[in-house]
Amino acid sequence: MKIFNNAFDLIEFRKTLSGNIGFVPTMGALHQGHISLIKTSITENDFTIVSIFVNPTQFLAGEDFNTYPKRHEADLKICSLAGVDAIFMPSIDDIYFEDEPTLQAPQKQSYILEGQKRPGHFDGVLRVVLKLFNLVSPTNAYFGKKDAQQLFLIQNMVKTFFLHVNIIPCEIVRDELGLALSSRNAYLSEEEKKDALNISKSLKIATKAIISGERNCEILKEKMQEVMQDLEVEYIEITNREFKRLESVDIKNSIILVAARVGTTRLIDNIWV
Repeated sequence: MKIFNNAFDLIEFRKTLSGNIGFVPTMGALHQGHISLIKTSITENDFTIVSIFVNPTQFLAGEDFNTYPKRHEADLKICSLAGVDAIFMPSIDDIYFEDEPTLQAPQKQSYILEGQKRPGHFDGVLRVVLKLFNLVSPTNAYFGKKDAQQLFLIQNMVKTFFLHVNIIPCEIVRDELGLALSSRNAYLSEEEKKDALNISKSLKIATKAIISGERNCEILKEKMQEVMQDLEVEYIEITNREFKRLESVDIKNSIILVAARVGTTRLIDNIWV
């Protein structure tokens, strides 16, 4: 397994590769969700490249950029054992320049939900993902469905910028109790982890109601709110796959999305119905 810290060394390495290239962009602190993406890439491609970079442009003032979990040695071991071919671990100065063009996310779908709570967040996400795509030139890039809005906006960027990469959405990975895996789960105390389970429980309640025939989005959101009444809920929303709000669930074209704070930790989750 090769490790690159310099963008130009990665570019030269990429020139030596032929066949399908799988790419898994991460911010490190790898968990089973990341491992699932990596294993899928390895299965479906001739080579797999993983990036580990905590991207400063997607963090807002007061967020956890400086405290974001970092476990580089463990991450390298995980990638090596999984069979990754190369890791890209750049510094900020390797990715960003003093005076460079920026990228603005689409106005309609990036300033709702996550974008409403974190204005400018998706500008930074798309900016770094575009840079990484240009460096890696992947055939296929793998993203988890947990960051559903991010996934949609990256798909939109690929389509509208005519990028030559296939975006592969991958299912959410949960622990044995149902909590969606996230690097930020490391912030949770044992008691907070129990409280956080109400997030996935609310999604299960909504799913059961839909299976029983309920389609009214307001009623479903009320049921979810009851389950999460002890949490600081930032939003509960039901949209179609293009992130347009729905009044009635459209089966096989809907996403139920939640953001809530458990203690000081902000968590997101969703289910596709």
